Amino acid sequence: MDQSDLPHTNWRISERARKLTSSAIREILKVTERPEVISFAGGLPSPATFPAERMREASDRVLRDTPAAALQYSATEGYMPLREWIAARYSKDGVAIRASQVLVTTGSQQALDLLGKVLIDPASPVLVETPTYLGALQSFSMYEAHYVQVPTDENGLIPEGLTPALTQGARLLYAQPNFQNPTGRRLPLERRRALAAFARTSPFPVIEDDPYGALDYAGAPLPTLLSMAPDHIVHCGSFSKVLAPGLRLGYIIAPEELHFKLVQAKQATDLHTPSLTQRIVHEVVKDGFLDEHVPTIRALYRDQCAAMLSALEHHMPAGVKWNRPEGGMFVWVNLPHNVNTMKLLEAAVAENVAFVPGGPFYAHEPDHSTLRLSFVTVPPARIDEGVARLAKLIRERL
Repeated sequence: MDQSDLPHTNWRISERARKLTSSAIREILKVTERPEVISFAGGLPSPATFPAERMREASDRVLRDTPAAALQYSATEGYMPLREWIAARYSKDGVAIRASQVLVTTGSQQALDLLGKVLIDPASPVLVETPTYLGALQSFSMYEAHYVQVPTDENGLIPEGLTPALTQGARLLYAQPNFQNPTGRRLPLERRRALAAFARTSPFPVIEDDPYGALDYAGAPLPTLLSMAPDHIVHCGSFSKVLAPGLRLGYIIAPEELHFKLVQAKQATDLHTPSLTQRIVHEVVKDGFLDEHVPTIRALYRDQCAAMLSALEHHMPAGVKWNRPEGGMFVWVNLPHNVNTMKLLEAAVAENVAFVPGGPFYAHEPDHSTLRLSFVTVPPARIDEGVARLAKLIRERL
């Protein structure tokens, strides 16, 4: 619907609202609610990883011990003990992160929205990977960003591609170094060092969006960009993938000057992230629970990923290629160029299997022969069955 008036009224909507589009993933998720559908579509954490009992106990303690504070308005910056916990967790290898740098957000998607609101003017160049996270494109598009795609390969962003001509006038560079959504790729150590070196002299911030960093299957994480250039990196994190997405709890770690403007923008958005949620999460994590819990998530996702890769090897026809992720939640698949995955999806849904076409993840010139598979919510036997159905449909189109 592209019109200046709302249906059945004479109300005018903004130019910004008329440009809004729905998330391709969210529309697909409506279909996958049917129990017969084998869904590789949503990037949803497995409910088997949700520490429900630990959350219930923490909720009871918070509402018993500090009910008035937990149910009252609170500071925009966030619950101070939680901010201190986040700062301490990122203070390692000689890097000191201060609680004054931490802003608690209502999910990491709000973090992207606030960054766009503070950093982007209409037509501002914004540097993104190829492809990149669809949610970031949606968020930054609200502020009429002009996207500039940064060169990438199977290992992610290529720092040497950040030439003066490409980066001229840019307001930010958005990157997901760890198990990127949608490709699952992880930026190698040498490229991290080069990107951190770039950030130290850049006239604009590098945004390190890192919701998946803890989910490396070997439990051997690479250093964050934040740890390499703490005064020049804006780091976004989330509790969605390590606790539960329904909490809607994320955070931004930024230099104080930018932090102050982000706080002002958040005050105009929601005043503050829910006090109750923040206190419950702090109660859960404050004594080291994540160090016990995250390895169980890694083990589950490692096995699910192995099942997905085995099914792809067994069923997919020649000419289909995919990556072998070292962590995270996604496998990125490249089909022969004559196969359009938007059209393939229609046939797949008719066979009760779903995925996300790759095209919407591109800021420009989408590759419609790509698709994303998420494996973490599907049992191994169902993974094999779903991949077999999908492979049959692809084979029919070659």
